[in-house]
Amino acid sequence: MPTQTAKQFMDALAAYSNQDRIAGTERFFKAYPGGYGEGDRFLAATVPSTRLVCKEFKDLPLGEIRQLLYSPIHDYRLAAVILLVGQYKKANDEKRDAIFNMYLKAVYDGKINNWDIVDSSAGYIIGPHEAQGDRRLLFALARSNDLWQKRVGVMSAFYYLYQGDPKTTLALAEILLHDEHDLIQKAVGWQLRELGKRVDRRILLEFLDKHAATMPRTALRYAIEHLPSEQRTHYMGLKSR
Repeated sequence: MPTQTAKQFMDALAAYSNQDRIAGTERFFKAYPGGYGEGDRFLAATVPSTRLVCKEFKDLPLGEIRQLLYSPIHDYRLAAVILLVGQYKKANDEKRDAIFNMYLKAVYDGKINNWDIVDSSAGYIIGPHEAQGDRRLLFALARSNDLWQKRVGVMSAFYYLYQGDPKTTLALAEILLHDEHDLIQKAVGWQLRELGKRVDRRILLEFLDKHAATMPRTALRYAIEHLPSEQRTHYMGLKSR
């Protein structure tokens, strides 16, 4: 079978472009001046369509995926990380290292630069790759001044929650708890909520007892979303006071 190319992938995904959805997609991802996605460009292909094309090109060589990853088109960058995640799961150690290095360079180069791209990939590449180490990379990313590096850092910790380990999530939440950007507040709250659901609700409640009164309201609302109504009322009451 001939080697597939980035150009072939782009043509296949471009066939799913929806011109009627582009303006709305730009607003949704805040690609307008001053928005966190300022200047981004879209095909406005649906995520199911993107994943369908990714399935057809699941063995696309890394060099070709890199072209997608560095594209100015949001849809191609999202597709690139979907492809990398799929290949990482099946790769040997050498190829996993190559995927990790490519992905991390793209993070630092500002190509993993919207919440859907981050959330589709960080916990499936950086999370497992750093699992056996000291995870300092996640903390370095969380302490960055860059919005997307911070989100990559905290979202990478989802991998450990899935393994029943809350320590990294709790430590990252302490670092990012008072971040002013709502995308970081949402990420922290989401992690805390999943900690309570997947690991131990008591650990979540201990964290909330300590921080609910001072943590941002957005993070708090996300964190308590699945608690019983009386507990949600209690913690929102602490915030109000």
